[in-house]
Amino acid sequence: MSTIGLYVPGDGPLHRVPAGPKLLALLLTGTAIVVAAHHWVSLAALVAALLLYPLVGLAPRRAFGALRVLWPFLLAIVVFQLLFGDWHTALRLSAQLAALVLLANAVTLTTQVREMLDLFERMSRPLHRVGVDSRRVALVLALTVRSIPMVGHAWRMAREGYQARGLSGRPWMLVVPVIVQLLRMAEATGEALVARGIDEDSRDAEER
Repeated sequence: MSTIGLYVPGDGPLHRVPAGPKLLALLLTGTAIVVAAHHWVSLAALVAALLLYPLVGLAPRRAFGALRVLWPFLLAIVVFQLLFGDWHTALRLSAQLAALVLLANAVTLTTQVREMLDLFERMSRPLHRVGVDSRRVALVLALTVRSIPMVGHAWRMAREGYQARGLSGRPWMLVVPVIVQLLRMAEATGEALVARGIDEDSRDAEER
């Protein structure tokens, strides 16, 4: 995993689509899945998201890797809804979450950080009129999008260390290692940004 982002080089059909249409399609698809609010529609969206990966040249293991990170949250949703709701709601919510994460992950895997930054910068240029630095807004938005897979990576590393020490039955012990991993990633990201002159550019802009 790179310091910023999880872009996987390739020439698949999704790689060739610009960032703007991909994000718009993700927004519209996600909205449709949520608005439909039906368990069979959500399940169909999940199956379609799984089939999308090999169709666009992404290894299926990347889809299952995202689901492997997500399964504790899905399990919690299912258990809660079965206890206090019904199985229709449990299926709908868990399938919705899994489908949306898979679709967002596919966009992340096929979109370069530079392309994402350029898109967000163009979108935020009108904010110059009220004194907002569009470059800084673009950077914050891009890092926010890219930080989601980093959480999954931190969870996997913490879980592997948990299992390597022969621990079991105490999942709360993963919380601190995950936080430590995220802090390390944040520090590495900050150092990478400084090395690329981001901090100096911000100070120059403030001085002007």
